[in-house]
Amino acid sequence: MKPEQLPLLNSVSAPAIHPDGSKAVVSVIRPDFAADSYIGQLWSVPLDTSKYPRRITRGFRDSAPAFSPDGLVLAFLRAEPEGKAQLFVVEAAGGEPQRITRQQAGVSSFAWAPDSRRIAFTARVPDAGRYGTVDGVGPGSEDARLIDTNQYRINGVGYTTDQPQQLFMVDVPELGGEPAVIPRGRAAREQPADQVTGVPQARQLTFGATDHEAPAFSADGAHLFFVATLHETHDDDLVTNIYKVDPAGGQAVAVLPSNSRPQTVTAVRPSTDGQWIFYTAADLGDSGRDFVGRNTALYAMPSRGGEAVTLTDVERLDVSGPLEPSGPDAVLVLNTAMGSVELLEVSASGNMTPLVHGSRVVTGATVAANGETAVSFLDASSAGDVASLERGELRLLTDFSAVLRNNSRVSEPMEFVAEPATGNPVHGWLVLPDGPGPHPVLLNIHGGPFSQYTGAFFDEAQVYAAAGYAVLMCNPRGSAGYGQSFARALKEKMGTVDMQDVLAFLDSALGKFASLDKDRLGIMGGSYGGYLTAWVIAHDHRFKAAIIERGFLDPVSFTGSSDIGWFFGGEYTGGTPEQLAAQSPMAVVGAVTTPTLVIHSENDLRCPIEQGQRYYNALKQQDVESALLIFPGEDHELSRSGTPHHRRQRFERILGWWAKHLPSDANRPPE
Repeated sequence: MKPEQLPLLNSVSAPAIHPDGSKAVVSVIRPDFAADSYIGQLWSVPLDTSKYPRRITRGFRDSAPAFSPDGLVLAFLRAEPEGKAQLFVVEAAGGEPQRITRQQAGVSSFAWAPDSRRIAFTARVPDAGRYGTVDGVGPGSEDARLIDTNQYRINGVGYTTDQPQQLFMVDVPELGGEPAVIPRGRAAREQPADQVTGVPQARQLTFGATDHEAPAFSADGAHLFFVATLHETHDDDLVTNIYKVDPAGGQAVAVLPSNSRPQTVTAVRPSTDGQWIFYTAADLGDSGRDFVGRNTALYAMPSRGGEAVTLTDVERLDVSGPLEPSGPDAVLVLNTAMGSVELLEVSASGNMTPLVHGSRVVTGATVAANGETAVSFLDASSAGDVASLERGELRLLTDFSAVLRNNSRVSEPMEFVAEPATGNPVHGWLVLPDGPGPHPVLLNIHGGPFSQYTGAFFDEAQVYAAAGYAVLMCNPRGSAGYGQSFARALKEKMGTVDMQDVLAFLDSALGKFASLDKDRLGIMGGSYGGYLTAWVIAHDHRFKAAIIERGFLDPVSFTGSSDIGWFFGGEYTGGTPEQLAAQSPMAVVGAVTTPTLVIHSENDLRCPIEQGQRYYNALKQQDVESALLIFPGEDHELSRSGTPHHRRQRFERILGWWAKHLPSDANRPPE
């Protein structure tokens, strides 16, 4: 794969299955250089393999499909160029989509009511005078902000206290009439939505000064559950709780189990039989902040109240939602497991059935009333596809990555485990380029640190392999998917066991594979991977060059500049000045001699640009060959969801740095 082939990457959403089990609908979205944006539409995928998938919408970017419980209507989000996503509905049998929201900041998520006549959705509500709510008042003309809280920004969103995410309810109109006409500018604010434009008037249900997320209806539709931080100490901890509100309006009420403890709740879903409330949550210790390496577990609480029961082993499993119902008293969960993501069915009684496992990354699944199951997933040769589940086996229904494989070579990762004489076994992959070698080697380090590399298709590894590099990727201690004790081993020990593991993996690979050139090594990583790259090159000088991207490079200044700085560094490194210095790449930058490219985005609120600028300046001051690559308008997610032309430029600059300092047969500096 080459940088100019980014538009061949089709990303596939979680599937929405029709209640009769006949078909699933997914959104398929790809980068587009001409629009310099992401475009995509909805596809209908028959579960009958004698029929073919077909595109069913023509919007600029259509996403998040969901059928009404009665199967008559399909709802989805549609964003126009330069516009915010709004909620649309269309007859499931086909027709003209009808817009049913007109939110200034767009719609984030939504959930159908059991009666199929109402939809709850989330949307940010800007304060008057901000974010374009007044004509002619741009960001530079807004009033000053007075900040008195720890939590006031989020990477990719910006300020949050003046645009909290709220819950709304909208009635679904009868379909088949004239589509809505959407006025713009002043007229859009002065005309009653339901009388003039055809867009129903949404009712705001929540008004708290915090984000309200993950809406889910009770089985009878009498309550709307959601997740929020409405407790008194919410600005000093990471606790989120479950609440419920009457869909007709009223005061939100906390829904706490009798054995409640400090947790971050991430998703909630009442069972279809009305007896249970399922939710996922991670413990936070007595402080309410100790999030480091905490696995997320699935819980079930009686709908009438009482104790919550833990349904999954928190030491061994790390599960996530969105908790799609599977029968009357069970839900589907995803489990991060040793470089894969499994699909499990878990009942309120604790019965657990593995549905999909092995070397795949499941991204979503849903079950029809007749038991038909649709699954979206990635694997070594696919960036996203849909399958049905039959007798424990996946039956492929789509091949959205065929165009990529037909136009470029996809190198399959080789899985292996390094077993050093001392230390911990380290699991990872090698992606080889064409030819016998010996090849120059790039040691890649993932971010997080509580995340994982997998054996699924990864555009970064494919681009570097196509350029002639052998790519090594591993999951050192601190990673997700190998048990909670493995992940928490990094707490207050950054730069110790993790460095030991990545270097042990490198040494094992160099000894195991003759096609690797031990004298031509490069190292690179982003976010926490940038941290560990910077730490390694201060202690190991065998690398010809390094690339540090969006790095966590100075825990001291990070505390005051990052959106998560008020808690992240203190929990991972410890909060004393001595602990911060002992685990800070800036404290050891004087030992670096490796030529280093520092990459950062101007709007990165997670690892702010000052992290990269200060590190780069320190390298320049000590005459280390270095360069600073800055991307305007981008945030921490540049490599995953930045504008397509910036993603291409990023790859080209990275390959240019390696061509200069670590050339390969396929990637040499210009003559």
